[in-house]
Amino acid sequence: MSPLKIKKGTSRKSAYDLKDPHADVIERHTLACIVTNEAGVLARVIGLFSGRGYNIESLTVAEIDHEGHRSRITVVTTGTPEVIQQIKAQLGRMIPVHDVHDLTEEGPAVERELALFKVAGKGDKRIEAIRLAEIFRANVVDSTLESFIFEMTGTSEKIDAFADLMRPLGLVEVARTGVAALSRGEV
Repeated sequence: MSPLKIKKGTSRKSAYDLKDPHADVIERHTLACIVTNEAGVLARVIGLFSGRGYNIESLTVAEIDHEGHRSRITVVTTGTPEVIQQIKAQLGRMIPVHDVHDLTEEGPAVERELALFKVAGKGDKRIEAIRLAEIFRANVVDSTLESFIFEMTGTSEKIDAFADLMRPLGLVEVARTGVAALSRGEV
């Protein structure tokens, strides 16, 4: 058996280490699935993700057609382009799934999330929390002498930024709904 002829300047490491580091770019996609509203559908859709080790960043589900018994599942997931294609194909083959839309690829979309923030503080921290809430257009939905609960709707990035600013002011707890999204323009 002849020895490998490796040119000067190349790596002697495994061939698996020679793949392009930019080939496995992780992308974030928002998928909207219209499904039959019946028992076990959500468990089957989620089972597809967990069974194959796919990540879910956000998940929202609600009935959209009472008479037609249809619900909309909005999933924000991450993966390589190949993994995203595989997820869409596998979702599309499921019996209770009527339609799968990749809102990230189909053009402009509107994404919003609702969050509640409980912030405890007194004195200057309390005043600063109210000032920042006004800047971020967060509403005070509950107030005591020692804490506030703010309600805010916006992009996930806006909610993350508000949470980061509230931490040093006494952020106690956060509750988030997950992303709801619709494609822009005409159907």
